[in-house]
Amino acid sequence: MPSHPPIAFVNARLIDPVQETETRGGLIVIDGVIAGVGSAVTRDQLPAEARVIDCEGDVVSPGLVDMRAFVGEPGAEHRETIASASAAAAAGGVTTLITRPDTNPPVDDPAVVDFILRRARDDAKVRVHPAAALTKGLGGEEIAEIGLLAEAGAIAFCDGAHSVADARTMRGAMTYARDFDALVAPVCEDRSLSREGVMAEGLRASWLGLPGVPREAETIVLERDLRLVALTGARYHAALISNRLSLEAMARARHAGWPATCGASINHLTLNELDVGDYRTFLKLMPPLRAEDERMALVEAVSAGLIDIICSDHDPQDVETKRLPFAEAAAGAIGVETMLSASLRLVAGGHVTLPRLIRAMTARPAEILRLPVGRLAVGAPADVIRFDPDEPYVLDPGSLHSRCRNTPFDAARLEGRVKMTLVAGRVAHE
Repeated sequence: MPSHPPIAFVNARLIDPVQETETRGGLIVIDGVIAGVGSAVTRDQLPAEARVIDCEGDVVSPGLVDMRAFVGEPGAEHRETIASASAAAAAGGVTTLITRPDTNPPVDDPAVVDFILRRARDDAKVRVHPAAALTKGLGGEEIAEIGLLAEAGAIAFCDGAHSVADARTMRGAMTYARDFDALVAPVCEDRSLSREGVMAEGLRASWLGLPGVPREAETIVLERDLRLVALTGARYHAALISNRLSLEAMARARHAGWPATCGASINHLTLNELDVGDYRTFLKLMPPLRAEDERMALVEAVSAGLIDIICSDHDPQDVETKRLPFAEAAAGAIGVETMLSASLRLVAGGHVTLPRLIRAMTARPAEILRLPVGRLAVGAPADVIRFDPDEPYVLDPGSLHSRCRNTPFDAARLEGRVKMTLVAGRVAHE
C-alpha cells in the first residue's frame, strides 16, 4: 500500500462525539491514524513533510457511519454500485457504509459476503461492511447461517426492506444471533396492516385519496421484537423508527434494561407528510413520512438520546420505478450524500446541538456495530471530515454521485459543504 504524507488540520472547530464537546484546535494524521488532536496541536509540532490545512474555523469531526444503505451489487447495478455509492458517501462525509442484504442473489451465503468485501476493496472509496440476511432467501421461514455469515464478515443481520413475520422464526433467529453475539437490525412492519398503504394514515392521505399506513403497522412488530429481546437476550437495533408509539415502546425497553437500540432516517427527521405535496413520488418512503408532531417527537428523541443513530436509508430507484402514479411508484429515496447537510437543519433550528448530532452519526453507530471508528482520539483510525456547516447551496440532483436521482431534496436550500473526507488517512474526497 503506498505511503501518504502526514496531514494536519489547524484552526478547526473539533467535535468530539464521545464527550459531546467542541473545542478549537488541530489534528494530525500520520500513517492512517490520528497522531495528535486538541488545542495543544500547533504548527511547531508538525512533521516537516506534513500537508498543513488551515480550516479557517470549519468543523473537523469523525467521518459519518451510515448503518443502512442499499447498494445494488450484486444484481441491481443499474440502481447503484459499490463504486458509485462509495463516491456519494465520500462526498457526503460518510466514511463507513453498511449495505443492505436484499440484493440479487441476497446476502444469505458467505460467498456473497466475500464478493461484496472483495469488490469494496477494489472499488470503494470508503469502508464498506455488508449486513447479511436473517432468513434464507429473505423468505422469513428458514434461519440463515448467521454464524458462518458473521465469520465471513457480515456485521449485522436483517431481511432488507421487510420484517420477519413469523414470531417463532424471529425468536429462533435472535437466539441464534445471541449465541454468536451478532447484531439483529431489522425494520419493523406488519405487512398485513401496511400492504395496501402508500402514505401515513390520516387526514392528509384522505385528502389525496391515497390508502394509508397506520402507525401500529410499525409499532406492533417493534413491541413483539422487544419482547423477544427480553426473552432471548439478543443484541437488537430497530433500524427505522418513525412515530411516537414506537418511541414509547423503546423508552419502556430502555427502562427495563433490554439490549435494544434504535435509529431514524434523516428523511423522517427533516420532512413530513405535507412535503409529499401533489403526489411527489420522490417523497414516497417506507415507513411513510408522518405528521409534523410525529417528526418533532423524533427530533426530541434524538436530542434526548432515545434515538441512538441517524441513518440515510439510502435507497436508489430508477426513473422506471419512480416516474409513475404515486400509488404505483416504488418507495425509497437516495440520501447518503445529503445526510449531513439535511441533518444540519436540526442544528440551525435549535433542536439538537452539533456535538449530539455528530454523535448520532459517528460514535454511537460505531459503538453499536463495535467498530473502532467514529472517534477523534490519538490512535483512532483517521476517518475524518472537514466541513463548513454554514455554507449555503441549492441542491442540484445532477451533481450527485449516485446512479439514481430520486432525492427528496431536489432543488432544496441546504447548508453544510463537505470540503475534505479522509479514510484511513487517505483523501477520499476533496
